[in-house]
Amino acid sequence: MAEYLTVEQALAAVLAGVDVLGAETVALTEALGRVLAQPIIAQDSLPPFANSSMDGYALQAADSQSAAPEQPVTLRVIGDIAAGHFPELTIVPGTAARITTGAPLPPGADAVIPVEATNERWREKTRPQPGQVEIYQPVQPGDYVRYPGEDIQAGQRVIETGHQLRPQEIGVLASLGMSWVQVVKRPRVGILATGDELIDVDEPLTPGKIRNSNGYAQQAQVMALGAIPIPLGVARDHEEDVRAKLRAGLAAGVDLFISSAGVSVGAYDVVKAVLEQEGAMGFWRVRMRPGKPLAYGRYKGVPYLGLPGNPVSAMVSFERFARPAILKMGGRKTWTRPQVAAVVQEEIHSDGRESYLRAIVRREDDHYIVVTTGSQGSHIMTSLVQANALLIVPEGVTFVAAGATLTALMLDWPETVF
Repeated sequence: MAEYLTVEQALAAVLAGVDVLGAETVALTEALGRVLAQPIIAQDSLPPFANSSMDGYALQAADSQSAAPEQPVTLRVIGDIAAGHFPELTIVPGTAARITTGAPLPPGADAVIPVEATNERWREKTRPQPGQVEIYQPVQPGDYVRYPGEDIQAGQRVIETGHQLRPQEIGVLASLGMSWVQVVKRPRVGILATGDELIDVDEPLTPGKIRNSNGYAQQAQVMALGAIPIPLGVARDHEEDVRAKLRAGLAAGVDLFISSAGVSVGAYDVVKAVLEQEGAMGFWRVRMRPGKPLAYGRYKGVPYLGLPGNPVSAMVSFERFARPAILKMGGRKTWTRPQVAAVVQEEIHSDGRESYLRAIVRREDDHYIVVTTGSQGSHIMTSLVQANALLIVPEGVTFVAAGATLTALMLDWPETVF
C-alpha cells in the first residue's frame, strides 16, 4: 500500500536503512576526498627540530639589544647553515651563523635576525660567506624560530574519524610519513533505467523512443559524490529482464541500487512487481514536486531506491534522497548542501506539496535574490542546466508573493556571485 509521506519522513526512512560502509587501506595519493575510518595519531612532532623561519643569521638575542640602523652591532660569522644539514658549530656571544629558511637552529643560538635587517646584499645571486655581519635591529629570544612540536606533538590526535580529506589534510599526512591511510569504502551504486521506450545515447531516434538520459545523469550524480557508479543498463518492461539486471548488480557487489521509473501505479511498472516478490519494499507517494512516486527498501539484502521516471523528477529526487544516503554510506557526517534565504522576485503558485523550483540565486547588495528558470515541467531538463539552486516552497503553501523570502538549496556556489 502506498503511503503519503512528507519529504522529511521519507528521508528519515531512507537514512535509517543505510549504514556506513567498512574500511579499506588506500595510498595517500588516492585518498583525496575520502573519509577517514580511524583517527590519525602523530608518531612524530612537527616541526621535528628547531629551525629558522627566515633567511638570516642565527645568533644570541642578547647580542642584538643595542642594535640600530645608525649604530649597528657587528658579529663574527662562523659558518653557513643550509636546510637539510645539521650544523657542526656552536653560537657563542659575539658570533653568528648565516642560516637559510628551514635549516636547523645551531646550538647556542636562540633567535634569528632576518637578512634584510643586516648589511648583507642578500639579493645578489652569489653570496660568499662574510667574515662579519652588521645587525641593524634587536631581536628577542625565539624570534623567527620554529620550535619542535609547535604544530603537532608526537602522540597527538591530529585528525578524527569521519573527517573528509582535503588537500591540506593530505599535506599533513605526508608530513607525518603516512603513505597509506584507512578510509571508508566508496559506495558502489548500481544504476538501472527501465522502460521499453529507452534507447542508448548513440542510437538514432525513432517513433516512440527516447534516449536514456536518466542512466547517464544518475551515474554523473553518483560520481560527483565520490562514489562508484555501476551501470546496469536498461531493463525492458519484462520482469525477467529486471531480475537479470538486478542479479548482475548483486554479482558486481553493489552497495545500493538506484533505478528510475517502474515504481508508480502504471500497468507496465514491472520493477514494482519484481521488488514486491523478491525484496522488502515500501512504495510511497511523497508530498513533493517534482517527484511523487518513490520506492525504498532492500533487494536481496541490498538497499534499493526507486526514483520517478521523468528526468527532472529523477534528478531532484536523487538530490533529496539518494545523495544523503550515499554520503552517509561513504562515511560523511553531514550531507546537506548550503542553503540561503533569498528574496523572491516573482509571484509563485504551488499545489501545496513541498516544491523544489529550479532557480537562479544571486547576491544583490547585502542579500540574495532569486528568480525561477521559467518552465518547471518535470521533462524540461534545460531548466536545471540554467539553475544554480532549488527554491523550496514549503508544504501547505499555495501562493508566494514577490518580495517574500524563501530558502534556496544551493546546487552550485558560483565564485563570481558569492
